[in-house]
Amino acid sequence: MMLFEVIEQYIAWRQAHGAKFKTGSRLLRLFLKNVDGNAHCDAVSRTHILTFLAGNGPLTRHRENKYCTLNGFYRFAISRGHASRSPLPDNEPRPPKSAPPHIYSLEELKRLFDPGTMKLTKRRTGHLDAVTFRTLLFLLYGAGLRLGEASRLATSDVDLAQGILTIRDAKSYKSRLVPIGPDLLRILKRYTSARATFPIEQRRSSFLLATRAGAPLAPSTVQAAFDRLRLSVGIGGGSNATRRPRLHDLRHTFAVHRLTDWYRRGEDVQRLLPVLSTYLGHTDLEGTKVYLPMTPELLQQASSRFAGFAMGGGHA
Repeated sequence: MMLFEVIEQYIAWRQAHGAKFKTGSRLLRLFLKNVDGNAHCDAVSRTHILTFLAGNGPLTRHRENKYCTLNGFYRFAISRGHASRSPLPDNEPRPPKSAPPHIYSLEELKRLFDPGTMKLTKRRTGHLDAVTFRTLLFLLYGAGLRLGEASRLATSDVDLAQGILTIRDAKSYKSRLVPIGPDLLRILKRYTSARATFPIEQRRSSFLLATRAGAPLAPSTVQAAFDRLRLSVGIGGGSNATRRPRLHDLRHTFAVHRLTDWYRRGEDVQRLLPVLSTYLGHTDLEGTKVYLPMTPELLQQASSRFAGFAMGGGHA
């Protein structure tokens, strides 16, 4: 089989096994533009691979993504007899460490969610209504949702009577039920009342969060609005762009604040960690454990609990 045929077969195989594989498929098709897709897999040389991996800039985690994607593809191709070897280098440099997420303080959250400061961005957000934007931010922090999960919510996915959100087709095509607290429930009830007055379709299948034209929220529009908002309330994050507070950090903040609260209340965090993992839609506990050492306060709470356990006074 030709290289492009094997790549398409591999993409279909990954997706058939439950992976969305959007980034991987995009990278593999980009790789095809750098080589002869009509050639055999073994026609790809190490020089081809290194040229593709190198790109045009400094070493980044994007290179790691390209390497891992190609590595998975060649394992697949070799196992099925489409390639006899992998041309990937054995001495691939280690990628730089990712910058830690910004964990918003309660004071910063107050500034972000203040209705008065939210109006500062209203004139610049195009068709993104201020009340819709504010509700979106509350969903990201109050329920720990990913931006894509919140943006895809249909009105039928919000059970206001039971206080439950249905998150459909999240990562790895998994769906889950997300119970929400009374504060977020009140916000959603107020928003749905306001939404009923918008000149958009009011069907149960319609997007819960939509522009005034009824279109889904564009990530670039939301990100631009958030950047303007956080700068207007004095949350800058320094000169290093990789460490500037991000929209996605609201989800990280939700997780860290939940863990901190459990430690303060003396809960068995190790027992509750799988609960948080399920709530966030993680595929395994490793994705949730990364939150444990994220803030000094959380570390202090954990250390205090451990000290009490070591002295025979409680559970770690």
